[in-house]
Amino acid sequence: MIHIKNLEDSLPIFKALSSDVRIQILNLLSEYKQLNMNDIAKKLKLSNGAITMHIRKLEECGIIKINILTAKHGIQKICYLHEDKFIIDIGKQDMDNSYELEIGIGQYSFYEIQPTCGIATKDSLIGEVDNPSYFADPDRINADILWFSKGAIEYRIPNYLKPSQVFSEIQISMEISSEAPGNCSLWPSDIYFNLNDIYLGSWTSPGDYADTKGILTPTWWFSNWNQYGLLKLLSINKFGTFIDGLKISDTDLNDINLNYKSDLSFKLSIPEDAKNKGGLTLFGKNFGNYNQGINIRVVYEQNLIDETITK
Repeated sequence: MIHIKNLEDSLPIFKALSSDVRIQILNLLSEYKQLNMNDIAKKLKLSNGAITMHIRKLEECGIIKINILTAKHGIQKICYLHEDKFIIDIGKQDMDNSYELEIGIGQYSFYEIQPTCGIATKDSLIGEVDNPSYFADPDRINADILWFSKGAIEYRIPNYLKPSQVFSEIQISMEISSEAPGNCSLWPSDIYFNLNDIYLGSWTSPGDYADTKGILTPTWWFSNWNQYGLLKLLSINKFGTFIDGLKISDTDLNDINLNYKSDLSFKLSIPEDAKNKGGLTLFGKNFGNYNQGINIRVVYEQNLIDETITK
């Protein structure tokens, strides 16, 4: 998913999508999953040179990826979709009825995990891999990537609401993937989400990606380890819980019973009873493809009962 927050910075994406030919290429890749460039040229009845130019524009803005394979008749460039969803924020919501903040992935308040696991800053590993004890290291506050096979990690979300305000929606954006020993693009993992120990729902991560280096991943990072994740937007409102706009459960804000005094504890977990126990990787500002930690937006409304009493 590509989350567009700044329209000007995203002009390359809009330009890439402004061509009928490039839209046809995306439709083909959506249908066939992956195609080499010769096949795309034949299906669209265009020259290889013309297709190369269009593919380059789609690759430059991150919509597609290319794998280079050596075959009997030379090198083949295999194209596939890297992103298939877009969320566009046109301007910020009125700050009178929302607030936003970012939590670093090392700012967790609780963890209980099992190997394979590890944690690192943008400069180095923290301690040694597969030793959960290093998740308590003081330097973990600076972490920009962490991973574990089973267990849970929890974050405290500040509650800035006043007595006259009520929760309308909580949005949580994060870059996540599975956690395979090494890496594996086909490594499903059921990632569970809880708020104040209320189960919100789960999302199945398709894999643990290392087919290409993450845009922000440091040069010292090991090429056969987790390189990037998928940007997911979790939303909880009065209608239920959603991932990227798709409903994953009927759990809504009323079920959590929040008010201006409530603590907010957000937990991600890979429980023992998950069908696909494929682990979890969280990417921060200096790893992966998105320059962010865990982004939070809290939207609220004025309490009408409180207003009536005041009047």
